[in-house]
Amino acid sequence: MSSLSRFSIHTITNRPWPVERCLKAYAAAGIGGVTLWRYNFEGRNPAEVGRWIKDSGLVCTGLARGGFFPAPDAAGRQVAVDETWRAIDEAAACGAPVLVLVCGALPGQDLPESRLQTVDGIAACVDHARAAGVRLAVEPLHPIYAGDRSAVVTLGQANDLCDALGSPPEVGIAVDAYHTWWDAALETEITRAGRGGRLFSWHVCDWRVPTEDLLNDRGLMGEGCIPLRRIAGWMGAAGFSGFSEVEIFSSRRWAMDQDEYLAAITAACRRHCLPL
Repeated sequence: MSSLSRFSIHTITNRPWPVERCLKAYAAAGIGGVTLWRYNFEGRNPAEVGRWIKDSGLVCTGLARGGFFPAPDAAGRQVAVDETWRAIDEAAACGAPVLVLVCGALPGQDLPESRLQTVDGIAACVDHARAAGVRLAVEPLHPIYAGDRSAVVTLGQANDLCDALGSPPEVGIAVDAYHTWWDAALETEITRAGRGGRLFSWHVCDWRVPTEDLLNDRGLMGEGCIPLRRIAGWMGAAGFSGFSEVEIFSSRRWAMDQDEYLAAITAACRRHCLPL
């Protein structure tokens, strides 16, 4: 079995490539899985993309993303729920077992209110996800995004959100190293999530120092300060046995030759990440 067989790559990592090129290149490199982004379906049928994944020999590990539930009025919140339902349907059609949720935040609205609206929004999606056979993974984002992208900024808050929903088996957590590595309570909250069967996804990249862009300057594993092997060890000890998903937003990497970049990714996976 390839040493890369338990790694998956998010297609946005190689954003210049169409999804067909991603699938061919990842399979040829020995990567075991792929996580799709919804932009991959533009001009394509999700079920057809799912067939391409199976034909390539890859495993579809997830789809990004739904969520963004907070809104100033009920109509806006319903729009977010409807859009997440569509994302659930796309996940089911392409064979993605998990839909990642970026929960959202409303500038000027108190974070506790945004969290309550997020709970209500996810609650409105649980039955649809259950019927579709898709799990919903809440992804806490780094606090730098609390103002406009996510009111859920720690793994503890994500665990609390699952508790508030009554811990349905369809709702869990995507742990992203980039967003959570700084948290002193991370090991404790990973253990808590593991006890609840909530560890759905594990995303890896690195935090560059200095960071030139807080959104699009993520580092290749080994380029920064995140203790990836340590956190992966905590994930494994808590019961997670899924794929390590490479997810890198990087303008400088998108500008380079993507075949060379993929070779750097696979080398970094072997050198700096612990496959689970």
